[in-house]
Amino acid sequence: MEPGIVELQEFSVIGIQVRTNNAKEVTGDGAIPKQWVSFFKDGIADKIPHKVDSTIYAVYTNYASDYNGEYDFIIGMKVSRVSEVPPGMVAKTVPKSKYAVLVSARGLVAQVVPKAWQQVYSLDNSKQLGGARAYKADFELYDQRSRNPQDSQVDLYIGLK
Repeated sequence: MEPGIVELQEFSVIGIQVRTNNAKEVTGDGAIPKQWVSFFKDGIADKIPHKVDSTIYAVYTNYASDYNGEYDFIIGMKVSRVSEVPPGMVAKTVPKSKYAVLVSARGLVAQVVPKAWQQVYSLDNSKQLGGARAYKADFELYDQRSRNPQDSQVDLYIGLK
């Protein structure tokens, strides 16, 4: 999987947040699957004001160090402004940056997304990824290709220095 490189302007996301780390997430009792359940069960998308479109973003930010450390995980949607943040939600800015874009395989979302992240971890940052990771913000983009959880394709955006 060869990444493409894009430059993105900053944008804001409103959603629900949890603090976690990859060691917790691989145990089978991670916080990320629970956040997804809450996002859909609690109808979070319908409660987000000023949505730009129906695309869902899963943002990884506020890294303590690198992928081995703690980070914030936010599931939400891109918004045109953050003047109204509903109770229990947060607003986060995804910074202007260069991003490596990797497209997952198609399949069961709970399998293709972790597999795509494993590929990210296995890439040589300087050569195969297109640069060193910045560990400021990374995100997954869930658009019309991921509406069916049994047959999904997701884009991973990896922030670069």
